Amino acid sequence: MRVVITGGKHEADYIVQRLKEEHHQLIVINNDRQFAEYISTNNDIQVFPGDPTKSYTLSDAECEYADVLLALSDSDTDNYITCVTAKKLFNIRKTVAKVRNPKNVDLFKKLGVDSVISSTYLMAQSILNESSVENIIKTLSIEDEKIVMIEIGVEDDYAIENQRIMDVTFPRNINISCIFRDPHVIIPKGDTRIKANDKLIIITTPSEKEEIIDFIQKKR
Repeated sequence: MRVVITGGKHEADYIVQRLKEEHHQLIVINNDRQFAEYISTNNDIQVFPGDPTKSYTLSDAECEYADVLLALSDSDTDNYITCVTAKKLFNIRKTVAKVRNPKNVDLFKKLGVDSVISSTYLMAQSILNESSVENIIKTLSIEDEKIVMIEIGVEDDYAIENQRIMDVTFPRNINISCIFRDPHVIIPKGDTRIKANDKLIIITTPSEKEEIIDFIQKKR
């Protein structure tokens, strides 16, 4: 997958590291020359110094027809301009913008940005979700609520406790993506046993969310 990463500092450096590990083709643009050199040296990757809101910068970096563009600048306006330019002039399939002002989440989506990320917005959503489903469940909606990510703590009287994943007849459309078992993170396999005090990170669809929560919390 061809991914364009524009702006940002340490979050950009982290994303570059992760995507490089997955062997994606990366195009990195940063208008802070000093940090561009840092990302380049730290990740052994070419970084284009320049302003990603300018079409000639995207052109010089050969961004045409990339799969995804991530706009990570601290300026919401710059991220919006970058995404719109990328979409309309360079036929980039999907754009993702970071925003500092949570009020811009819905606005940017209406204006054509495919995905908008605000840490404040996600925090508010998490707080609301925690108060509605007690404190042991956290839900994060992803991609306009097409899928949801649920974090559920396992208690010692749950029916699934000490069961192997392969032996549990889960509801449909469920994927246990990882298990937090302090201090470890486990990528589960079929023979992984679910233990008391585990935190299950589950990916599912909104329509199955309540059914899955009820299933996980079913007691012996």
